[in-house]
Amino acid sequence: MDLNLHLVRYLAAVVDEGHFGRAAAKLFVSGPALSKQIRTLERKLGAELVDRSAHPVVPTEAGRRFLPEARAALAAADRAVAAIEAYRRDLHGVLRLGFMSAATGTHTRRILDLLQRGAPAVTVQLMQLAWHEQATAVRDRTVDAALVRPPIADADGLQLDPIRREPRVVALPVDHPLAARASVVLAELDGEPHVTDDRSDEQWVRWWACDPRPSGEPVRYGPTVHTMDELLEVVARGEAIAITGGSVVDSYRHPGVVFVPVVDVEPCPVSLCTRDGEQSALIAALRSTTRAVREAFAATTEA
Repeated sequence: MDLNLHLVRYLAAVVDEGHFGRAAAKLFVSGPALSKQIRTLERKLGAELVDRSAHPVVPTEAGRRFLPEARAALAAADRAVAAIEAYRRDLHGVLRLGFMSAATGTHTRRILDLLQRGAPAVTVQLMQLAWHEQATAVRDRTVDAALVRPPIADADGLQLDPIRREPRVVALPVDHPLAARASVVLAELDGEPHVTDDRSDEQWVRWWACDPRPSGEPVRYGPTVHTMDELLEVVARGEAIAITGGSVVDSYRHPGVVFVPVVDVEPCPVSLCTRDGEQSALIAALRSTTRAVREAFAATTEA
């Protein structure tokens, strides 16, 4: 039988939401229409897929067996459509470049400037990404490439071309005892509460907080923040500190915050992330530009 992916997408939404009404609202259809579509899918497959008596709605045993493979089919179909969209963008010289707001800075501007000079017909569309989207947005072709920072949870199928390694700095309130220092070491930050983010993976939060610390001192976590602006406000109020990348200093300012280099932690690599084996002429130009930027940064460092 032919599997109608439209119906499969409806089923996935119902299971994800655990409720027909919420799924219908998400899909912009009526509740009765959605229920009818799920019944159609069940009739075609010859098995009930959801337990309508449960609250929230859950898949039946047949549904549990069906959904993982069905979701994989949906993902493959989405990637296939995205591949055609990327092909059309390639024909028209449009490149989607993903980035995290905290990863912008001098290197980003240099890449865009050099790319525009070397390929003036290319139009770059910048798309802001969250940490957990850095790799997946490239893999599923939401973007053609992305400027990424560690940690990358899964780099399978991706090519990472390093651009530069930037020092890490700690954001401190201006009246902090260490604020006037030229640099600090991690041990001097032990005991200070560090910001956290409940929308990011624990791996990301711990890497940036340098947790665990060489001293063995447990890291205490303070307020939750979701944006750099929120982070700076929390730091300015003296509620927590935040270790971040040196490029943040180029892009963000707050009168109540100073940035001090942390000299005994590994630098933060910033890389260009593209799909492994990508043949696009635009990606080839972007990779070439990345190499030029990397060499320029290296020459500046050596000088």
